Amino acid sequence: MDLHFDPEDIEFRESARVWLRDNVPAERRPEDGQAMRDFDNAWQRTQFDGGWAGVSWPREYGGLGLSVVKQLIWYEEYARAKAPYTGTSFPAVFYGGPTLALRGTDEQRAEHLPRILRGEEIWSQGFSEPSGGSDLASVRTRAVVDGDELVVNGQKVWSSYADVADYHFCLFRTDPDAPKRQGLSWVLVPLDSPGIEIRRIKTLARNHHFCEVFYDDVRVPLANVVGGLGNGWTVAMNTLGFERGSAFLTEQLELSHAVDELIELCTRYDAPSGNGRAIDDETVAAELADLRASVAALRAMSYRSVSKSVRGGVPGPEGSIIRLYFAELRQQVASLAMKVLAADGLEFTPYWEDGWSGLWLWDFARTVGAGTSEIQRNIIGDRVLGLPR
Repeated sequence: MDLHFDPEDIEFRESARVWLRDNVPAERRPEDGQAMRDFDNAWQRTQFDGGWAGVSWPREYGGLGLSVVKQLIWYEEYARAKAPYTGTSFPAVFYGGPTLALRGTDEQRAEHLPRILRGEEIWSQGFSEPSGGSDLASVRTRAVVDGDELVVNGQKVWSSYADVADYHFCLFRTDPDAPKRQGLSWVLVPLDSPGIEIRRIKTLARNHHFCEVFYDDVRVPLANVVGGLGNGWTVAMNTLGFERGSAFLTEQLELSHAVDELIELCTRYDAPSGNGRAIDDETVAAELADLRASVAALRAMSYRSVSKSVRGGVPGPEGSIIRLYFAELRQQVASLAMKVLAADGLEFTPYWEDGWSGLWLWDFARTVGAGTSEIQRNIIGDRVLGLPR
């Protein structure tokens, strides 16, 4: 790993810290519907107007054109300031947009990237399907070429924020006769297109972020294909590289604050054994020490990933290591909190209000989203360690 902060980086960090201190919204972020979208768009626009949106994005598309090291610094200070969750902006800003910047045409980049950074365009991801499980190559939603359009039929599921989004970036099967991974295309679909139906899915954590999206003879311009027809698998791998790596940097960094809050919680609650405060219980103290050490290890992994990006530019399969480690560590933190809370944990408190019970429920999805833990381990074994299949 070769990552260091020079005087310019230190100055950048101080400027970011001051700006966030003065501009982070005081009001709580709404967690549903149009009010949520309006809040997220306004906050994204505030960052853009302040000169902080898209730190490492190219200047010609509204970004600052700075290094990924400065992008990391921004994420660190963002987490430190407890700035709002990026929410509806997350799919486009963190992995959909970067995919377009990497694989899109000049026309596609010019049309969408500035609007994403200005908070004018919301995207939702459409990879998962009801019958596909974690096998992304088994996509069945068909997109048939008809002149200069695609005609799409099928269903997507677990599409976060599709109910308030403008575009759905999807993986469709455009050549049913080609091998599984060669007959796919990555397509950007306007969600107001005729023939699209969106249904919200309520989760145990009591949010409605997930949606299922139905396509019935939906017509999409061929110009909306990113990376060319039949190249969807490689484009999707770029998307997942961003999603499993740099996209979750802020959440990884926020986890250290969650552990600090858990330690504080242990000073106020009895130990599960019933002997004194939880913080004084040897078993609980050992678990807290392990969690703090694990958070430090996670940060080291993140720094290594950024260092690799400085050299290579595109996140690789190593992102699966970070994603897997983060997801399981996040669950361990919430699980210990629930054990310490005991009966108080039975009272539901939403995760968007920093409630431990809501976080505990939401964290079950951590080892499923962006690929299950089993899929991540397969990727690590195959593409990182080079183990035989």
